[in-house]
Amino acid sequence: MIWNLGSINIDNFYEVPHLPAKGETLAARSFGFGLGGKGANMSVAAARGAAHVSHIGAIGPEGRWTRERLMEYGVDIPHIAEVQIPTGHANIVVDDQGENNIVLFQGANMELTEAIIGQALTEASPGDYLLMQNETNGQEYAAQTAQSLGLRVVYAAAPFEADAIARLLGRIDLLVLNEVEAAQLEQATGKTPQALGLPDVVITLGEKGCRWVSNKGDRQFDAYAADAIDTTGAGDTFTGFLIAGLDRGMSMEGAIDLALRAGALMVMRRGTADVIPDLKEIQDHFRT
Repeated sequence: MIWNLGSINIDNFYEVPHLPAKGETLAARSFGFGLGGKGANMSVAAARGAAHVSHIGAIGPEGRWTRERLMEYGVDIPHIAEVQIPTGHANIVVDDQGENNIVLFQGANMELTEAIIGQALTEASPGDYLLMQNETNGQEYAAQTAQSLGLRVVYAAAPFEADAIARLLGRIDLLVLNEVEAAQLEQATGKTPQALGLPDVVITLGEKGCRWVSNKGDRQFDAYAADAIDTTGAGDTFTGFLIAGLDRGMSMEGAIDLALRAGALMVMRRGTADVIPDLKEIQDHFRT
């Protein structure tokens, strides 16, 4: 079972010929919106990776449809609270090469209480996973509570903040971050991934695949070939499938391979949570 303390956003998408420069006004070619937020993306990915996942989060009154959408995608929603603060949202511009810029409003994601988090985790069992990102409050309380209950704590270190990781280091079992974030963390702490003292660190490398750093060594995995049109949500998809694989009893090597396949398929789609592939789509694509 995966308990995901995570953000829920309404994503607004704008397709543009190039990413806007400083002071530039740029006309968008198209507009769309959908379910997003790193937390919601990872919950959907984990559910589509055949894991049982319960989302812990908060939305505003205008965002009720996001909770229903999560349920449609197989995510448990009893621990998503409604507060009197607007739902978080993100304005995402995507260029012709699939690269993006994002402006984020945190909104209800920062209104979680210890009561909301604690009530959810009282239903957890030893050996379950607590997954978190840096888009909500309550991370330290959740990690402490989860550790006391025998859960394994996974932290996806985005948006990156060195102090947030430092406060959690003694409670993290698996740290997931990208290449830029890993360099920022090493600069902030003076420690390499191997020297952090964590059981497992997975560093995503985009089109170069990923690294797995553990007491077994430092191993790199190659990415699967993909014609990328939109990289938005690919890292979240990777993380969701990675934890889903581990929760289903796969080895780290097997879970990483599944996550890389999911990420490769995701970058060939436009959108976030609404277009995350499921296991059958991944199996069918790589079978051919």
